[in-house]
Amino acid sequence: MGSENTKSSGQSQIDENLKRVFQQTLDEDIPDRFKNLLNQLKDQERGSEEQE
Repeated sequence: MGSENTKSSGQSQIDENLKRVFQQTLDEDIPDRFKNLLNQLKDQERGSEEQE
């Protein structure tokens, strides 16, 4: 049973590290050029929906 506790502890450390890394990525600002590209794609989608 001791190996289960070690595995659980190691797994929780991995989980915490992954959460920290992904949260840092989510907190980063999106560059303006990507925002512009996303807006262009949204505009194209709206235009194609209006034509249908």
